[in-house]
Amino acid sequence: MSGQRFSERVSVFQESRLPEPALPVGYAALIDAYRLETPLPRVLCAIGARHKVYEEGGWRIYTPRHEPKATLEGHLVFALKYEGLDLCVLKRLFEAVDADELAALVRAKPASAYMRRLWFLYEWLLGEALDVPDAKAGTYADIVDPKLQWAVKGETSTRHRVRNNLPGTPAFCPLVFRTDALERFVGALLDERARAVIGRISASVLARTAAFLLLKDSKSSYAIEGEAPPQDRIQRWGKAIGEAGKHPLDLDEFLRLQRIVIGGERFVKLGFRSEGGFVGTHDRDTRMPLPDHISARHDDLPDLMTGLIDFDRGFAGEIDPVIAASVLAFGFVYIHPFEDGNGRLHRYLIHHVLSARGFNPPGIVFPVSAAILERIEEYRGVLESYSERLLPLVRWEPTEKMNVHVLNDTGDFYRYFDATPHAEFLFSCVEATIERDLPEEAAFLERYDRFKASVEALVDMPASTVDLLFSFLQQNGGKLSKRAREREFEALSDQEAASFEALYQDIFLGEEV
Repeated sequence: MSGQRFSERVSVFQESRLPEPALPVGYAALIDAYRLETPLPRVLCAIGARHKVYEEGGWRIYTPRHEPKATLEGHLVFALKYEGLDLCVLKRLFEAVDADELAALVRAKPASAYMRRLWFLYEWLLGEALDVPDAKAGTYADIVDPKLQWAVKGETSTRHRVRNNLPGTPAFCPLVFRTDALERFVGALLDERARAVIGRISASVLARTAAFLLLKDSKSSYAIEGEAPPQDRIQRWGKAIGEAGKHPLDLDEFLRLQRIVIGGERFVKLGFRSEGGFVGTHDRDTRMPLPDHISARHDDLPDLMTGLIDFDRGFAGEIDPVIAASVLAFGFVYIHPFEDGNGRLHRYLIHHVLSARGFNPPGIVFPVSAAILERIEEYRGVLESYSERLLPLVRWEPTEKMNVHVLNDTGDFYRYFDATPHAEFLFSCVEATIERDLPEEAAFLERYDRFKASVEALVDMPASTVDLLFSFLQQNGGKLSKRAREREFEALSDQEAASFEALYQDIFLGEEV
């Protein structure tokens, strides 16, 4: 047995205050006992004095009857049973624990599903075999508990008598927990609801709705980055979004997309980074980097990007499309492989997965970027939900160019993160586009067609003049301003002007007046 000393009851754990004095267990106990350098799980576990399980302040407090033995085996089994998989913690633990000790645990209980799962994970994560003979007994056990986390169908490993249902490879395998919110979103069948909305829209209106939503997403994606590029770049990027899902992802495709986003390499070096990278600012006086997020080391990019591409080409097709899009898109933005253009490509990847999986109706792009822009602070909070836990673990020094040079091995921080908050947020954005943006834009165009037809029935005028008339009425609450009556629409009689004002108010403000 391990001679490792596990903590007693505490009120504070690594700067996190517990709801009550309690005994850290599972991953919390292992991280503390083995001094593991790894981002803390979003929810830590401890044993309290009460006889009910509750969550508060990032802690799940279990009852005294849940207390495991204060051993490596005891805390590992507790973690697998109640906390699911945290691959980053497990890999760092396997690197810290003597392989013979782990092998002894497996040999002592060869039929235990928990021991066989840990045995498989050791060899899968480290690429090294434990000194354990092939399993001869025991029902095949799932590596990922599908009641706790989203998983794929998987393949069996006869050596360990387990089913590897991990949704990724050792190079890239973020996980998503099953939550009430995600179960509700998945059960809502949003893709079917979108098709129902589409079915109620005429073909001519649908075509214009699709064009508007595509342009809206492109403009919003640039706006999120604080940019207002020329219209031709917005349209060019919109065209790329409209083709999302039609081209398989590979390294060349990423480079092609970056070139479309950036438009040229006059000030930005195109291609994957050949040095460090960070998101943040510089001190105004010293020019020292002030990172909010530190990107993956450039040395790790080939392996990480290959893992990300493998996820897209295989595993993404076996889990819910929105969850898969969350894993791929947010995994990419944390890796941050380019000097510039990462944010827009990150949002492109959402469209890529949804389109490739047939989630959105043909020809329709959900304006996810517009929904993100509307809740930009929540979006930043989701990004920071992991960056804030990752940042203290990255050791770096400034370069001569006032970039960052990472000093420690951080690759696993980008391979294995908990993408649950990201999936919940993306689902809420997709739902908003289906429930609001899509039907509202179609309804607006239908009303506009009624307005235009009615105007033309009263006065013969070009379509561009009708557009101008509508703009003036929209800007002035359904009334033509004195300036418009005296200049652009001086040819209208008072009766005609009054008729158009009444028409606008009836069609567009009918519910408000």
